[in-house]
Amino acid sequence: MKAPEHDEMVFLEMRSPPRLPLRPPPEEDVLVRHVAAPTERFYRYLYDGVGEPWSWTRRRSLSGEQLLRLVHDPRIEIQVLYAQGVPAGFAELDLRRPPEIELVYFGLLPEFIGRGLGAFFLEQCLHQIWRHRPQRVWLHTRALDHPRARGNYERAGFVLMDREPLSPPLE
Repeated sequence: MKAPEHDEMVFLEMRSPPRLPLRPPPEEDVLVRHVAAPTERFYRYLYDGVGEPWSWTRRRSLSGEQLLRLVHDPRIEIQVLYAQGVPAGFAELDLRRPPEIELVYFGLLPEFIGRGLGAFFLEQCLHQIWRHRPQRVWLHTRALDHPRARGNYERAGFVLMDREPLSPPLE
């Protein structure tokens, strides 16, 4: 994948729950499950599988102990999308700063992209988030993320909050 010529961090927010009813799964045998205490290997499988095409690196630098301390915190929720019994994507929700919730990571494994699962999964995650009654839900995305990511978030009800230019890589 060619890197974009201009990269910026875009911050999106949602201040009220989506008004539309939840859509049914786009395929048979699709479900979302909360994973309360993922193993290090399972979390890294999800993070690397979803994030590698989009240059996600932050969690890779954590030791196993640091990672498990983070993802086993009861205020961090890991939601996993399963399709036909196998993991198809994951979301990480950060509830540590009430009254807001950050959607820290969200995405699908490459082989599941383009099947309508992303919009379904995002709706399911937002339904779970709003059960906590936050005042605000927010996330960030950037040009290196999937080209349809921002549009998917905006169709779900997120609006632009801020943007921050990122420095170009040193040559």
